[in-house]
Amino acid sequence: MPYFKPSLVPTLVFAPIFSCLLCLGYWQLDRAEGKQVLLEQQNFRRNQQPIQLDENYDTVGDLRYRPVVLKGIYDVEHQFLIDNQIVNGKVGFFVFTPLHIQFSKHSVLVNRGWLPLGIDRNNLPQVYMDVKEVTVTGIIDRFPSVGFKLDGAGTPSQGWPAIVQVVDESILSEVLGYSLLPFQILLDRDASQGYYRHWVFKSSMPPSKHRAYAFQWFALATTLTILFFWYSSRS
Repeated sequence: MPYFKPSLVPTLVFAPIFSCLLCLGYWQLDRAEGKQVLLEQQNFRRNQQPIQLDENYDTVGDLRYRPVVLKGIYDVEHQFLIDNQIVNGKVGFFVFTPLHIQFSKHSVLVNRGWLPLGIDRNNLPQVYMDVKEVTVTGIIDRFPSVGFKLDGAGTPSQGWPAIVQVVDESILSEVLGYSLLPFQILLDRDASQGYYRHWVFKSSMPPSKHRAYAFQWFALATTLTILFFWYSSRS
């Protein structure tokens, strides 16, 4: 009759690996739940009524993905080109134009879309416009993120439009001489005075993929358990 009699070495190998596989599986399930909540939050907020930015906001917080309608004046003399933005496999810039909000002490950066990089960085795209007083419709979002922030990446170049690698509203506020809200407005795709806009409101990895990874980790844990019991069984 076979009986279960695990030896020391296989047990010491099995236990930590099994625990690690379980932790990885539950971690992926937790990521899936977080991504699902984020997607539901996006859909709910994007379908709400547009808001007015009439308060002093320290963070993007609950405003993220909310539609907004603003009247104001563009500061067309001082615009920023956010560098190293890849769209459809091509490198270019996001064009950020400050907007002085009407009847408000606040200003906000409006992302007017993407422009491709020219022949070289000495020939910057022309982003000046004659229309200054505008009604902006868009979506509130965080500033573009980067994987690794270098020292000085938030400092814009000399001249206008100024090139900047990373958006830091405190640094840009100091350069401009007036305060900026800590988020961007993504200009609606159909709005005028914009460039190429294809805003993607989704996470880098959908919940289903996280669940698939979790299944793989749990399957490996199950396989490891079967092998351990088979090896530890004696006749």
